[in-house]
Amino acid sequence: MKIGIYGGTFDPPHLGHMEAARAALEQMNLDRLIIIPDCEPPHKELPQEAATPQQRLEMAALMADGLGPLAEVSDLEIRREGKSYTADTVEELHEQFPEDELWLLMGTDMFLTVQNWYQPERIFQYAGVAAFARREEDSQALFDEQSQYLAETFHARTTVVDLPQVTEIASRDLRRMLASEWTGGNVDPAQYLWLPVYGYILKEGLFGTKAQLTQLSDKHLRAISYSMVKAKRLPHIKGIEETAVALARFWGIDPEKARRAAILHDCTKYWSLEDQVALCDQAGVPMDAMERTSVKLLHSKTGAILARDRFGQSEEIYQAIFCHTTGKAGMKTLDKVLYLADYMEPNRNFDGVEELRRLVWEDLDQAMILGLEMSVEEIQDRGEVVHQNTWDALEELGRVER
Repeated sequence: MKIGIYGGTFDPPHLGHMEAARAALEQMNLDRLIIIPDCEPPHKELPQEAATPQQRLEMAALMADGLGPLAEVSDLEIRREGKSYTADTVEELHEQFPEDELWLLMGTDMFLTVQNWYQPERIFQYAGVAAFARREEDSQALFDEQSQYLAETFHARTTVVDLPQVTEIASRDLRRMLASEWTGGNVDPAQYLWLPVYGYILKEGLFGTKAQLTQLSDKHLRAISYSMVKAKRLPHIKGIEETAVALARFWGIDPEKARRAAILHDCTKYWSLEDQVALCDQAGVPMDAMERTSVKLLHSKTGAILARDRFGQSEEIYQAIFCHTTGKAGMKTLDKVLYLADYMEPNRNFDGVEELRRLVWEDLDQAMILGLEMSVEEIQDRGEVVHQNTWDALEELGRVER
């Protein structure tokens, strides 16, 4: 395999880092990209406001998730502790992947000074170096001269990755910008960040941010919610928000409540079963035998608890999220809107979805019956048991076929 190694402090990782990584994946035809946050950078002191190594690792993991299945994050340098020397890292990776081709990714400034790093001969023994051409002044002649010097001195393998035009920002400037957002700054730091990373920063209160979790704007609530799920889930959540708001307006209920219910409805989707059960027990929310063994069922309850207790959302939003998976008897209009938006958002593709999308604008209850019946059929086709709440919802609507 051809493996790219992308190290750095990532405090925080921003869109410039992501674009560089994406360009390397595409131009170098990498089979794998390993993003490695350092523990202690050898060339600089971490600032007082720096995130912890674990927080930088978690932000880098969100970035890797956004880059797709070929990217991953490694805690190799954080586990090793102390100064994070690249020579030690590439040697360790060579021992782990002895048959694979390793490429160390770095920016122009690093490329032009790599010969001054700690034991550079060990770096070139185990890995080639790919330099990002970030600025207009990064001329080919400059790279050629350095590449020739490294080849003659260290027998180094080198290549260049051409980057698209992206807005450059230094991490230290981005940290200042994040802090100033809460003190009247007029530049939006979110434009430089992958939205889940921005949400993580807000949730953790990093770099001087002061988000009050119970008083979040739609933008900040959305970012934090996105930081809690996998990147592959984001199109679904975006689709539900769009659909729920449109349905709410059409059926005469508060679109803002529908929006917030949609944004938060899957926020615990990737929690472990143990954590889901623990939160329900802590909140005094009863669980039946089916729910105690099913993340799919429990995430509705835990998502509702988090929406109400951590993010300060209303009881109406709590109830809508609470029943968005199974339905229940006594559903209000907001409950039905979220249930149906979840079922028929634009990314869904299954037999009957177009009929559901037509019916939902004509008769909300008939659309609920169709959605619930399709859910029953799907569950039974998998040989699973339909939850009682679904039967109760159908019974109340006058349609029970067991």
